[in-house]
Amino acid sequence: MYSLFAQIARFLPSAAGVAPINGVAHNLMERAEARAGRNPQQAQELRTAAYAYLSVVR
Repeated sequence: MYSLFAQIARFLPSAAGVAPINGVAHNLMERAEARAGRNPQQAQELRTAAYAYLSVVR
């Protein structure tokens, strides 16, 4: 669970200029796809974070 928070913490400062265009969930899913081959567990955590973000926003 800590790795999920670490991934999100690393992601947020760099997302300030990107988030309005693509959205936070979109960026999390892209990162999950990039991690899928190397670390499936982290990829699943990022997908879960994207779904959780969407459920809060909607």
